[in-house]
Amino acid sequence: MFATQDTILKLLTLCALAHSITALALQERSPTPGGSAPLDSSHKYLIVRGESPSGSQEHVEFDNAATLLLRAFKNQQIPASGDLEECSAPSHKATFSGYDYVILLGMLVISLGIGIFYGFFQKGGSSSNEFLLGSEMSIFPVTLSLTTSFITAIELLGNPSEMYFQGTQFVLIVIPMVLVIPVAVKIFYPIYFKMELTSCYEYLGIRFGKEIRILCAVLYVIQMCFYTAVAVLAPAIALSKATGLDTKIAVVLIYVVCVFYSSQGGMKAVVIADSFQAAVLAVSLVLIVGLGCFYSGNPIQVFQTASEHNRLEFFNMDPDPTTRHTVWSVVIGGFFYWTSLFCTNQASVQKCMSLKSLRLAKIALGFAIIGLIAVFLLNFYTGLMVFTHYADCDPLTAGRISATDQLLPYYVINTYEHISSVAGIFVAGIFAASLGTVASALNSLSAVTCEDLLVNGMNIKISPEKGATYAKWMSLGFGIASFGLVFIVEHLGGVLQATLTLNGLIGGVTLGLFVLGIACKQANTKGAFYGGLLSLALVIFVGVVAQIVSVEQPALPTSIDQCDCHVNITNIIGDLLTEPVEIIEEGGFTSWPIFRLSYMWYSMIGCLLTVFLGWFISLVIDFIQRRNVLKITGKGIDNPAVSEEIFKSDSQVQYTTTTMIAEPRQPTTDEGHVNHAIRIDDE
Repeated sequence: MFATQDTILKLLTLCALAHSITALALQERSPTPGGSAPLDSSHKYLIVRGESPSGSQEHVEFDNAATLLLRAFKNQQIPASGDLEECSAPSHKATFSGYDYVILLGMLVISLGIGIFYGFFQKGGSSSNEFLLGSEMSIFPVTLSLTTSFITAIELLGNPSEMYFQGTQFVLIVIPMVLVIPVAVKIFYPIYFKMELTSCYEYLGIRFGKEIRILCAVLYVIQMCFYTAVAVLAPAIALSKATGLDTKIAVVLIYVVCVFYSSQGGMKAVVIADSFQAAVLAVSLVLIVGLGCFYSGNPIQVFQTASEHNRLEFFNMDPDPTTRHTVWSVVIGGFFYWTSLFCTNQASVQKCMSLKSLRLAKIALGFAIIGLIAVFLLNFYTGLMVFTHYADCDPLTAGRISATDQLLPYYVINTYEHISSVAGIFVAGIFAASLGTVASALNSLSAVTCEDLLVNGMNIKISPEKGATYAKWMSLGFGIASFGLVFIVEHLGGVLQATLTLNGLIGGVTLGLFVLGIACKQANTKGAFYGGLLSLALVIFVGVVAQIVSVEQPALPTSIDQCDCHVNITNIIGDLLTEPVEIIEEGGFTSWPIFRLSYMWYSMIGCLLTVFLGWFISLVIDFIQRRNVLKITGKGIDNPAVSEEIFKSDSQVQYTTTTMIAEPRQPTTDEGHVNHAIRIDDE
């Protein structure tokens, strides 16, 4: 058996604490028959050897040593200076001012106004196509809308903390974004425009049949409902902890605004609102970086500090697929992830299809990806800038924040507290990212439900005039459903990461079905259906088990040497000692390497597994069908409709022709057997 990395951290902390307590010593002692002898201050040496199963002598000795260490440290620690406050309990907490609330509410009101204009005053949108696709949108707003649809509030808060705690290896995620452009504009979008699709899953219905189209539509609905709930809840929690903004108020505001303008204004309102929100997001990011150059350090200082603390890492060529971030996992795994988002995700395909032509769609997609790369790089630099600011006093270790996602909000609120409205602009940018994600998801969910589930799945005929009304009510319904899921997800803390992983797994399987249809001529309906279901079951099983047994990646070293407050080390050590220690037993299927794969490989595994299984099952089914046809057409084999006398006769079959036009006659049993199997095989 071996202990987790948390156990090692506990042992190292205890050993370091033992060296700092010079007044405490434990003598070497021999074990007594009844167990370990009582510990007292006359002992001279301390030996902390590790933890073994509860109840053993070594476990008792470890508990006694740890308890005595903590008690001695509490008694001997130097009291905090009178002019220093506790880091974890500051006397002053920066909060939102009136100006900040005005800016945030102003952004929300303008977004609502866009929905009111396109829903009640702008002509058009009376048909389902106009509501779901817009009527020949212009390229500039669609480009901005595409950019914001790929930027979630989770990434805006998570990317800086990734740079801060793990280093810069993840920066290479921008490379697969560029690699996806030729795949999208040369393979996928020409097919969509040639077929004039409203839903991208319509292609799967034409290629494979009704079952595959319905399967992908249902998966997309489940995926996006949970994803929107997480995409709203996660940043709302982070903002509430760092800024004092109530979580429920933030969630309600986002959903009310999104549901209104997406359900009333349709695609036009979504695209125009996304364009406005993209401007707000850009202003907030540029403002934070610009102020950071003055308050936290210029780019030279930022990269120098990051280099000194081993934060700069770009060429980790480790071939081990279990390593969290390497060049291989980020570039190759990221390529499949971004391909699924750009090429087979209805939210992005639907916006490109709202343009007049394929040429405009290619231009919009290219510029959208360039804009996305710029935003990501700016966001990554923000993380290094924040690290430079807190290089000598980590707010997480000091107890100022309780989670990594709170890092950027805490930095903005506290560093720029004296500058009016900066916090409001920053939070407005985070809200803008959430609004764009949810609004695009609701509109795409309406399109998928109308086109794939109602019209195709249930054979419900919807006139173009009623289609817009159906879509509006569906946007409203999905918004309410996603809002309800927020309160379920809120009480299931571990489901946040699992939901994000599920998003990548489903996207990989969906991409695999598209690749199977485009690249494999031998693929048939049954092969794609059973291959997709089997792949989905396998990758979800692997992903869920991996989330359950995974060990959190340890962060790079941080410092609290020069904090301007008193760091309560006793609380830190106490928390370490009271945390349960997980002992991982060797053996069992959960120890297999596949459950330790980096999450960056999930989309690739889902895609390739779907293609392989779909192709293989298609070949097996095709072989079985051809074998059955040969049995049917063989001489008298399993074919009671053909008499044996026919095959015994040497006379050739006589054909007669006539030039007379007669009424078609129904075949009788005396005229022979119609071989439907051969006709089906020919078709």
